[in-house]
Amino acid sequence: MINGKNYINGEFVESISGEKFESRNPAHFDEILGTFPKSNVKDVNMAVDAAKKAFSAWKKIGMVKRAEIIGKVAQFIQNEEKMLAELVCKESGKQINESYADVIEGRHMVEYNFAVGHYGQSGRILDDEIALKRCYEKIEPRGVVVAISPWNFPYAIPWWLCGLSLIYGNTVILKPSSETPACAFAIAKQLHKAGIPRGVFQVLTGNGSDCGMELVKHPDVNVVLLTGSYETGLEIKRETALHYNKFCSIETGGKSAVIVLKDAKIEMALAAILTSAFKTAGQRCVTGGRAIVERPVYMEFIDKFSKLAKKIKFGEPMDENMFYGAMINQLGKEQGIIFNDLARKENFTVLVDRGQEQPTKNGFWLGPFVYTGEWRSNSYVLTHEAFSPHLAIIPADNVDDAIRIYNDTEFGLAGSVITENYRLAQRVMEEMECGIAYHNLPCIGAGVRLPFGGVKKSGNLISSASGIVPAITHKKSITINLDDKIVMAQGLSIDV
Repeated sequence: MINGKNYINGEFVESISGEKFESRNPAHFDEILGTFPKSNVKDVNMAVDAAKKAFSAWKKIGMVKRAEIIGKVAQFIQNEEKMLAELVCKESGKQINESYADVIEGRHMVEYNFAVGHYGQSGRILDDEIALKRCYEKIEPRGVVVAISPWNFPYAIPWWLCGLSLIYGNTVILKPSSETPACAFAIAKQLHKAGIPRGVFQVLTGNGSDCGMELVKHPDVNVVLLTGSYETGLEIKRETALHYNKFCSIETGGKSAVIVLKDAKIEMALAAILTSAFKTAGQRCVTGGRAIVERPVYMEFIDKFSKLAKKIKFGEPMDENMFYGAMINQLGKEQGIIFNDLARKENFTVLVDRGQEQPTKNGFWLGPFVYTGEWRSNSYVLTHEAFSPHLAIIPADNVDDAIRIYNDTEFGLAGSVITENYRLAQRVMEEMECGIAYHNLPCIGAGVRLPFGGVKKSGNLISSASGIVPAITHKKSITINLDDKIVMAQGLSIDV
């Protein structure tokens, strides 16, 4: 069993209160994986103070040196891949193949971070209309960054939020989900081994109210990065708006969809939607909880998809043959059941309901739920995030109708279109109101070189992963006169 600790100012320490909480396996809830500090405002103050003091020296060593330190972690990840994947699997309930993908994506993000830092571009030089002036744009870090990461990608997403923040010279405090503290503890140990200076990177475990929001509110925190719920993101936006020295970037879920046009390869469409809807038991922000299918192929699609959904293997996450694993906790399972029941109350036609299947004792399980019916803007289940293996199949009259249905929600994270008409695909992707678009692919996966974020209630228009730079840096404009006299631009005169 893991004896987890906070990582503050270069040391692994207990919380000041001495209080602990347990991390358990959601597939076998009687299995305690470890105990971790229940941090409060006193621990927050210690960590922020250390981060603030470490900032100046960390900023001064330069991008290339910072990259050398962080880049060492890539080799640690490769050497520890199996151990890390099994930890992700046991702590988050994700199926083992997905857990390996989580760890590998984390390594890819570290490698990308190293490449950005080793390249060392920290600004631009521009010519001015006055020949003997030089204009510089210098990218500078904002200061102390708090990264609040979710449980469903407990290894990869911390690197999305923390990696470039560190490369660009910020100091970082990672506050992981209280469901998956062990994965953050592993990251702290790797960066400690890599020689990260004291106070530059820290980890605080605990709940959202006593630890997370205390970090957000702290007057010396400059940036808050969140991947989480819309409600939490809204609370963070409100708090940071009260402070002149704070900035935030939030990525807050979605109601994504896969559009299937009448010329689509049906097997490709089936595979894309099966993956979009049910991987990670539907507990992904990009989960495609809606399949929007043109009427000429609608009946064929629901028949074939229903048969596939009845065959999906879900259960023991460590089993490579399972399609997906457990729900994260009892609350997640109950909320999924509420969504399924509401689909019935809203008079949709249920095609598949495997919600009562229990592959193991003492686990949080929820089987696939599939239903169909005409689009309704006032339907709760069609327009809100289920965060469970819950799929609606909706007929569309034509491509215009499909786009209209796709856009008719308050969220806008991811969308996919399945079609062999590449011109039509381009049009659909351009007209979908979202931050991430796919063609002939599931609503799943994130290239570390691409920004990851959404519009409307899915974010605040500043992306994560490679797109996070505007949130963690500011640009300083510098103009230098090389002449021995002052000559003004735009025809201005200094004559008196």
